[in-house]
Amino acid sequence: MRSGIRSHASSPGLVHRRGGAAKWLSMVYGQRYLQVMALLGVAWMLVFNYIPMYGIIIAFKEFSIIKPVSEAPWVGLEHFRAFLEDDSLLYVVKNTLGMSFLKLLIGFPLPILFALFLNELQSVGFKKSVQTISYLPHFLSWVILGGILSTWLADVGIVNKLLLALGVITEPLSYLAEPDYFWGIVVSTDIWKELGWSAIIYLAAISSVSPELYEAATMDGAGRFQKMWFITLPSIQGTITILFILAISGVLNSNFDQILVLRNSLNESASTVIDVYVYQMGIVNSRYSYATAVGLIKSLIALALLVGANYVTKKLNNTSLF
Repeated sequence: MRSGIRSHASSPGLVHRRGGAAKWLSMVYGQRYLQVMALLGVAWMLVFNYIPMYGIIIAFKEFSIIKPVSEAPWVGLEHFRAFLEDDSLLYVVKNTLGMSFLKLLIGFPLPILFALFLNELQSVGFKKSVQTISYLPHFLSWVILGGILSTWLADVGIVNKLLLALGVITEPLSYLAEPDYFWGIVVSTDIWKELGWSAIIYLAAISSVSPELYEAATMDGAGRFQKMWFITLPSIQGTITILFILAISGVLNSNFDQILVLRNSLNESASTVIDVYVYQMGIVNSRYSYATAVGLIKSLIALALLVGANYVTKKLNNTSLF
């Protein structure tokens, strides 16, 4: 019996597992500082992203702030049904998808083009200056930019003065008071603010392209645009695909901060998106369960878009998130 136990304890499989565990522990100890930094990020996600998910339960209850969640009565899918029957559903979804698709259609390819052309600049100093100036607006909050834009777009603002001087318009316009202009203002200002910052990741991907590919193309007589089309773009295709998947999944996100500071009672027919609607229902009107149900619908649709976009891109070019 003892010899059997001894033989089992010294089996190659058990020794291999013990050696693998010791090696793994040694690796973790060697990376202990990096592991601590990673654990802080994991802890942050648990506290602010996963633990609050318990609150989703109030979407199926009639929650009141004066009672705990456990005492709130169950109402099932009543809040989901109420949202789908709401008269404001159509224009809320229209505004959300309209602005999001415009941002996707115009705002997604522009940073790629900007990074491609910026990479072609020969002067290092000029290239760094352009890059720095382009991503500076990213560091300004929408609270600050909202005040600036409200001043610029006012009746006596710089935009009206410039257009009047050029003869484009004959009388001042109140741009933020007109719903017809709101989508264009939101899309253009969002692109202006994030263009340079969004191009950084593409510039990082371009910097990893082997210079030998460009040298070989030069010897074959390829011009700059041919190099961009046949070398640079295919080399950063994986990065573009991943960011495109994330952009598709975020199509129902409308940059709440931006819209909240630019909207007013005169343009609300074009500025009320899902995020603003949830804010109004939940915070302003204290309909917490209803707002949670609307937010949950939005999250489920975003998840479906993420999985669908990931599946399509995986089939098309064998690149995906998972």
